[in-house]
Amino acid sequence: MVRSATTAEFRADLHAWLDVHEAELAPTYRGMGTLDEQIAQMQRVKAILYEADWMRYGWPERVGGLGGAAALRTELGASLAARDLMDPGHFSLVEVLAPTLIDFATPALAAEVVPSLLNGSEMWCQGFSEPETGSDLSSLRCRAVAEGDPSTATQWIINGQKVWTSLAHFSDRCVLLTRTGPPDSKHLGITAFFVDMDTPGITVRPIEMINGVREFAEVFFDDVVVSTDRILGSVNGGWAVAMSILPFERSSCFWQRIAYLYQRLQALTRLSEPTDRNAEIIGNAFLELHALRTRSRSTQHRLAAGATLGAETSIDKVLVAAGEHAVYNAARRLLHNTITLDDTVHGEQWRTEYLYSRSATIYGGTAEIQRNIIARRLLNLGDER
Repeated sequence: MVRSATTAEFRADLHAWLDVHEAELAPTYRGMGTLDEQIAQMQRVKAILYEADWMRYGWPERVGGLGGAAALRTELGASLAARDLMDPGHFSLVEVLAPTLIDFATPALAAEVVPSLLNGSEMWCQGFSEPETGSDLSSLRCRAVAEGDPSTATQWIINGQKVWTSLAHFSDRCVLLTRTGPPDSKHLGITAFFVDMDTPGITVRPIEMINGVREFAEVFFDDVVVSTDRILGSVNGGWAVAMSILPFERSSCFWQRIAYLYQRLQALTRLSEPTDRNAEIIGNAFLELHALRTRSRSTQHRLAAGATLGAETSIDKVLVAAGEHAVYNAARRLLHNTITLDDTVHGEQWRTEYLYSRSATIYGGTAEIQRNIIARRLLNLGDER
């Protein structure tokens, strides 16, 4: 396959290839499938795409990639979401975590593990949130203590708990934030580790959500031993690791989600009676998505130009939640009986997605926290009182 020189050429080549291979990539289950089936589908598709080189574009050659702009990865994720070939939320973990290993792990470790994430032979999770800390990562308490002098220690002992860890019970490894400074050191005393999930002392307990799916888990660390060479970045430098994830989480990952939401809105349009009332409901949802996509496109262009993304991405996060709610609120109004009464695969998918959409103002940073960031850091409205 010839490398595409531009994003537009890459997009055209990719869609031509997907047109031929879509039947091979399509899920074998009906509707949404179970979470186990979704994960197996994603890993299977990743393996096929890696073998065909598509999963390698946009990644550095030193970790098995084929080079090119990060936008190529975004195009791939959005195309898969638009064709409903895999869940964009699950697939986005690749975009969230692989860049972290590339930027902060030792070159040897990154070269060893990143291809396994891209080719579907491994899954990783992100151990950030903790009980009673929510979106405030600076107050985390999961502690890592060096065996001996921190400057010369070869091992660290980790104790504590994480919660709302996406797909932890499916994962082989975890990007983990720990407290290594004094309890009141806030963001200055955090260290990131890359931990194997089969390490003795790790216990994973899945959490069942309101939609009946066990996507999240709480993870317990009891005297877990991790070697110093698994530190990402530097000791007490974990805040930089956490912040490095933000640009990808709120640019390419959002773009993939937007593609999926458009696909669901199109499906809703096909299922709805062509009345003025229904057209207005769908039109309002479309406007919310259009505003979100316009903002997200601008964010991606800024990232591609080398801009440092920061507090302004809280706007993107608020708009994602608004777009998600708009689509599924429209679905509930237009497909009310389907969502509440239909027990077929069709009804189950709409109902499950509607229930999941309620969490859009919570996952990835609560709407309240995002609005506070916008008020204080962008609008200079002062500290919260």
